[in-house]
Amino acid sequence: MVMAVYRCAKCGKEVELDLENTREVRCPYCGSKILYKPRPRVARRVKAI
Repeated sequence: MVMAVYRCAKCGKEVELDLENTREVRCPYCGSKILYKPRPRVARRVKAI
């Protein structure tokens, strides 16, 4: 079972989906098809040349 957490673009709620059994990805709260994968808020340091 592959579970993934997404955030809905329309209502902003976090949705946990089983990607192996789900054929259509939709928000169960509002029905929107636009879901974003939340990224961790980690600051990256880039070395200047």
